[in-house]
Amino acid sequence: MQYLKFAVSISIISWMVGMIVNALIKNQSFYANLSNFNFIRSKRINKWLGLGVFKWVVKNTAFKFFNQSLKVETRVGLPELEALRKEMTTAEVGHLIGFGFVLVFAAEKAAGGDYLFGLTIMGLNALLNLYPSLLQQQNKRRLDRLIERYRRRVLGAGDREPARPATETGLPPKK
Repeated sequence: MQYLKFAVSISIISWMVGMIVNALIKNQSFYANLSNFNFIRSKRINKWLGLGVFKWVVKNTAFKFFNQSLKVETRVGLPELEALRKEMTTAEVGHLIGFGFVLVFAAEKAAGGDYLFGLTIMGLNALLNLYPSLLQQQNKRRLDRLIERYRRRVLGAGDREPARPATETGLPPKK
């Protein structure tokens, strides 16, 4: 029980660490690369990992109230979609930073011979930091397709504002 309490506590603390470090690095040049980073692109692997189940849990439990800035309730345009993508990137990178933070504690416990403690920490770390990050990556890929369709349909008409370069929007470059 002590292991579980510590694992939950350090994982929740890691969310704060992730938010703070993310705020510090957000304006760095390498952040755009993080914006387009993908661990797992394969839908089949995501399904095998149970990302669909995790998504259901997030949508249908109290977790849905955690980050309200990642919600779209009305019909939106390109600026709102791009703003949503930035928020998603912030959440994703924050969870990745949190995952790394907790990984240090788990590795220290395992290196000290307390394998069960390290494994308990990593199990909760995967659920509370890695899976949310993977879910954000999956959602960003879906959102990127939507943004691209929007650009082709609405902005591709020629008489509207031109699409901004990928570096400005944080989107991957067009092919």
